[in-house]
Amino acid sequence: MSARPAVQALPAYRPGRNPADLAREIGVDRAIKLASNEVAFPPLPAVVQALAAAAGETNRYPDNGAVVLTRALADRYDVDPAQVVTGCGAVTICQELAQAFNDPGTSIAFAWRSFEMYPLLARVAGARAVQVPLTPGRPGGPADTHDLEAMAAAIDDTTRLVFVCNPNNPTGTAVRRAGLEKFLDAVPEQTLVVLDEAYREFVTDPDVPDGIELMRGRPNVAVLRTFSKAWGLAGIRVGYLVAEDPAVAEAVGKTHMPFSVSMLAQAAAVAALASEDEVRARCAAVVAERDRLTAALRERGMDVADSQANFVWLPVGEQTAALAAALEARAVITRPFAGEGIRVTVGTPEEDDVFLAALDDVRAAAPAS
Repeated sequence: MSARPAVQALPAYRPGRNPADLAREIGVDRAIKLASNEVAFPPLPAVVQALAAAAGETNRYPDNGAVVLTRALADRYDVDPAQVVTGCGAVTICQELAQAFNDPGTSIAFAWRSFEMYPLLARVAGARAVQVPLTPGRPGGPADTHDLEAMAAAIDDTTRLVFVCNPNNPTGTAVRRAGLEKFLDAVPEQTLVVLDEAYREFVTDPDVPDGIELMRGRPNVAVLRTFSKAWGLAGIRVGYLVAEDPAVAEAVGKTHMPFSVSMLAQAAAVAALASEDEVRARCAAVVAERDRLTAALRERGMDVADSQANFVWLPVGEQTAALAAALEARAVITRPFAGEGIRVTVGTPEEDDVFLAALDDVRAAAPAS
């Protein structure tokens, strides 16, 4: 039996490497994983309690509509529950969006490099992937920021979906209010723009807008978010979409895999929302460490843009593979993008110091040019 040609041609998704496996391989007690943009904090106490309480009911199917979580999100964002749809992580909702809005012969537009699943989702849907190159976010800098004018120009009659990852993964840069509003106003009404805000909670630049605010009054705009990052639920898998037009949420709901938001996931997400003050404090600590890590890298002469996420981007080009491998040999796992750069998750201060020491050691061992 053979799968569809489009599926056979798909590259396998590569998750961040397991640190225990690396530690055993190189013979050390511990490896540091700074590859998957997880937060270093343990689960919130309220989440642990909610999981323990819900575990006693896992012989039953979960609520297929995640009604309690949907209502909590609707209340949080002052929208109708019909405008909210939940899923097994934001990436699953991305797939459901492609299934709901794309036929063969249509297209999905997005910046590149950006979230690596976008082109794969287009292939699975039989759609054309329109990759719009990033542009330098500052004079003389590397290409690391959405080129919204070029993205608007790339939209044609076939374009059904546009993803704007803001802040962008893996570069950490963000587009600002004026440019994003101009872009949204230029997009044809038959094209759905999805503002992918997986890292919204780490944004500190006041000129980077909240997508929910920009969504209001624009029926072809929806906002995608996740509990995997700031909320510390990467192992639980729950994300959500808020759409200005309830018909968008309804369409995504029709492609929803039944029961994909588990009973445990819903309980954990609701408990996390009720712990927002603690989450905000954790995000502030991540931001402070992000600033320290950025400054330390710049002191080492590295060209690091201001990140609005919980990671930093090292645009090291052709040195990427060698540098990532050398760091792994020193028990530090990062996320390389061959020929472009390395994404480094902001860890604990101790973890980041291990990374910096490993980086120093790699550079000291490099032959003089």
